[in-house]
Amino acid sequence: MAMALSLGRRGMGRVWPNPAVGCVIVKDGLVVGRGWTADGGRPHAEPQALAQAGSLAQGATVYVTLEPCSHEGKTPPCAKALIAAKVSRVVVAIGDPDPRVSGRGIAMLEAAGIEVSQGVLADEAASDHAGFLLRLTRQRPFVTLKLAGTLDGRIATATGESKWITSPAARRAVHMMRARHDAVVVGAGTVRADDPALTVRGLGMKRQPVRVIVSRAAKISADKVLAKTARDVPVWLCHGKDADVTEWTAAGAKSLPCQTSAGQVDPVALMSALATEGITRVFCEGGGMLAASLLHADLVDRLVVFSAGVAIGAEGTPMLAGMEIDQLASAPRFALEQAQPVGDDICHSWRRA
Repeated sequence: MAMALSLGRRGMGRVWPNPAVGCVIVKDGLVVGRGWTADGGRPHAEPQALAQAGSLAQGATVYVTLEPCSHEGKTPPCAKALIAAKVSRVVVAIGDPDPRVSGRGIAMLEAAGIEVSQGVLADEAASDHAGFLLRLTRQRPFVTLKLAGTLDGRIATATGESKWITSPAARRAVHMMRARHDAVVVGAGTVRADDPALTVRGLGMKRQPVRVIVSRAAKISADKVLAKTARDVPVWLCHGKDADVTEWTAAGAKSLPCQTSAGQVDPVALMSALATEGITRVFCEGGGMLAASLLHADLVDRLVVFSAGVAIGAEGTPMLAGMEIDQLASAPRFALEQAQPVGDDICHSWRRA
């Protein structure tokens, strides 16, 4: 199952709205088939592993990180494919809460006389499939918030200079993180100040994450890199319902009107809109107002912070905008996952406590 989970991770950021599933087929102690969800979500992991195994799948044990699907969609049910291949046992990490599946895949296998075991490395599988599960059960994607700044928590000098605070190694690591998410999200301030491309570069990636701009009024000039490249790599603009987005949609961007609150796009409505479009994993790269709003709304599942060995001082721009927290008990807290050097910087990642 550990191998199946490792294979499934290859699909992260590449298969939405489908889950990034891994599958391994074992017979007589040997791996005879491997598969993972293909780019775009199809083919699924199981039929790819079965195709590799061929006739050796008969009587074999199948390890799969999510309950095999049981419904007719754009592809036949994976449970039927396993039955047709005459496997003898299927080991499932976790069930699929999709109402079209939700136990039906397992029931279909058992009705065909196939032994089914559940719960193997379930915690690891639930972590890997967290975005898919959250989208189905809570109508929102898994959210990773990335912050990068100085030792004193600043992202720019008083004059706005920010390139580059962190090292080339840290920036490369960020590109690798982008590649494992369905969408990269930034606020309007970041677009105005940095004019970012938000693409994955230097890794030979063809499939790119959706680039999402969050701006209530959408008062962003369409001469930015994101607008100029919107027809090459998708750009979605999440905005208030009264915003004029004509220039951006003419450039090829997709308009996603959202509810607003406190003068900005409501973060809960934002994530609900992205989930409705099929997004399961979001990588938020700021700026300070958007980051603070996500933290304040308790929407951040993982926090990744790059700290550079430089100090700017209080006059610099802080990582986070104000959150109106006057008691520590109401501050969002996270549990440390790991801390490690990346080039000349330190990367520390935190999980929802």
